[in-house]
Amino acid sequence: MQVRFTLPLALASVLFSQSNDPRDIRNGHVIPDEGYSDQPYIVKTDDGAWLCVVTTGPGREGAGGQHVVTTRSMDRGKTWSALVDVEPSNGPEASYAVLLKVPYGRVYVFYNHNTDNVRQVIGDKPTYRDGFNRRVDSLGHFVFKYSDDHGRSWSPKRYDIPQRDFEIDRANPYGGKLKFFWTVGRAFSHRDAGYVPLHKVGGFGEGFFTSSEGVLLRGGNIFTERDPEKLTWETLPGGDIGLRTPPGGGPVAEEQSFSVMSDGSLFSVYRTIDGHPAFSYSRDGGRKWDTPRYMEFADGRRMKHPRAANFAWKCANGKYLYWFHNHGGRFIVEHPRRRSNAYEERNPVWMSGGVEVDSPAGKVIRWSEPEIVLYDDDPIIRMSYPDLVEEDGKYFLTETQKDVARIHEVDSRIFEGMWAQFSGAGVSKDGLLVDVAGPVPPAVKAPVLPLFMRRSTTRADHGREDLRSGFSLDLWVDLRSTRPGQILVENRTPDGRGLVLRTTESNAVELVLSDGRTTNTWASDPDSVRAGTRHIVAIVDGGPKIVSFVIDGKLNDGGNARQFGWGRFSPNLKDVNAAPEFRFGLGLDGEVRRARVYGRYLRTSEAIAAFRAK
Repeated sequence: MQVRFTLPLALASVLFSQSNDPRDIRNGHVIPDEGYSDQPYIVKTDDGAWLCVVTTGPGREGAGGQHVVTTRSMDRGKTWSALVDVEPSNGPEASYAVLLKVPYGRVYVFYNHNTDNVRQVIGDKPTYRDGFNRRVDSLGHFVFKYSDDHGRSWSPKRYDIPQRDFEIDRANPYGGKLKFFWTVGRAFSHRDAGYVPLHKVGGFGEGFFTSSEGVLLRGGNIFTERDPEKLTWETLPGGDIGLRTPPGGGPVAEEQSFSVMSDGSLFSVYRTIDGHPAFSYSRDGGRKWDTPRYMEFADGRRMKHPRAANFAWKCANGKYLYWFHNHGGRFIVEHPRRRSNAYEERNPVWMSGGVEVDSPAGKVIRWSEPEIVLYDDDPIIRMSYPDLVEEDGKYFLTETQKDVARIHEVDSRIFEGMWAQFSGAGVSKDGLLVDVAGPVPPAVKAPVLPLFMRRSTTRADHGREDLRSGFSLDLWVDLRSTRPGQILVENRTPDGRGLVLRTTESNAVELVLSDGRTTNTWASDPDSVRAGTRHIVAIVDGGPKIVSFVIDGKLNDGGNARQFGWGRFSPNLKDVNAAPEFRFGLGLDGEVRRARVYGRYLRTSEAIAAFRAK
């Protein structure tokens, strides 16, 4: 038996504290705005600046005065220049802009503009009592301006982009003469042409947009033609139906995000109200698309996601990153008001890593198990509309929760670990408090786990200091049965303080955490633990206050049994240090073969690497 012992309580709390957790969005650098703040997207200009476009205004989303502005940073988002109007705040609504830099340095900005100053449009009753929707920021004209001085100023004239009528346009209350639409994410280049995403809308009602689909506007000569009046535009795909949900899916298919793959294929992922994001590939530059499908992890399990932006980006190393929220499924589809309810729960942000693999049709992307990358302490906060910026091997993400937009540097180890999941194996020693090789004895000296919070010595009122600490239990267990009540590990005292990991009636394991006044319980997915040899990792992450399980190399996501595979624990939980011993295998029909205890949260990728290491 090999046992690595622990640190004194005070020292453990200091060493493993993440009180300045970079995943906490409040630790990011603020991007300036005028109140409301949306869609902070960045391009790097030829003079070395980061140019960010933002939709802003003095009111809430969709209110009068909403307009498009830009700002520049020369220090990776730490400081920003004064805002520059693309459109003034006293004009018609201008909203939801994306940027494209062409090879000779010009930057184009594309956005919605309510040029005709339409003040109301026909909407569905009873959502709109009188039958009119008066939020008018997602209709009118799709336009652009340009900058030849790296975003310091914009052309005085705006230019319309024609968009071909599709079936969804002709079916709207105006027969397509007035179009409903918006755009998100990135414009991009492909085979000497520029492409701008556009999301067509069928109408307004419950959930605001009642139906939607995605198209691309292809600027065939935008890289060479400098006269904006002479730019040519084509609406793709061919025919009059855009990117919709998979067969049998719902009416909402919007906010398409596009990536250009190494073989020239286009990949698109987008949101639905079906509980899962959808994706498709085009092998001919967007003119035709494969039948859409729902997003999947590498093992074929469907990814879960609400009605929120979910973007994928191709990185400089040829690999991919995917932003989503990792919950949903049938619990969104079956909700009686799914168009509206599906907007909820955008915190935390999970990301998956992708790598290209060959298929008979061409390159496809294989997606990893996900990691938590950003969060807010308020579980109701909704962060979204991100962008990814790479520079000198570093990764930065923008996001907004509609009031404050920020930019965050992300620890590259998170992304590298996701990309390595398909082949990496090994056991992390970082933060390892106890390592017991098996068969594990009935009891070992208890490791001292970090405090989650303590009394502050710096606050005048000596209130709570959130240490954002965590711990992880990594067990190899041989089970002859999954009879409920078998204890894998515990350190509880007679009054219930401490922790216990035990089997449940639903062929799962549950973790109970108690400090004697606050008790928290979260279980793995039903039927996630069966008889045989199992690798069970329970991760207690004190940053976002989330418990998750990785079992046999798969992160629990709730499956069809529940909307969430991960659960929250109370921010009032102080610690789970209790009895002087950790006890293993009480009443266990089998044995614990190996036990590791960490004084920090393990990343999903680390748990998978440990599973592969056997």
